[in-house]
Amino acid sequence: MALAFGIFTISANAQTAAKKAATTKEISHKVVDIACGECQFKLKGKSCDLAVRIDGHAYFVDGKNIDEFGDAHGKHGFCNAVSKAEVTGEIVNNRFKAKEIKLLPNKK
Repeated sequence: MALAFGIFTISANAQTAAKKAATTKEISHKVVDIACGECQFKLKGKSCDLAVRIDGHAYFVDGKNIDEFGDAHGKHGFCNAVSKAEVTGEIVNNRFKAKEIKLLPNKK
């Protein structure tokens, strides 16, 4: 009976690890689009919230606030324009957990 329990435990741990791997993706120093998720990326939400678009998919950002980067509703703010940023963090459960966001200069 102990052998059966040991095999079950290993199988359960392997499934948990596989599930975590499937829902987590590390991002390191990647240039992405950054803007308001609701206004620019058409994500469903309740207010203006920071989001990034990575490889064509938009994610709300955790760990940074839209207002940390200036007036979101200004002429070139995130609600009115998509900018570029270099980001580091991880995608977890369909959200981007930001460790670092560095806005890049706008090209004119």
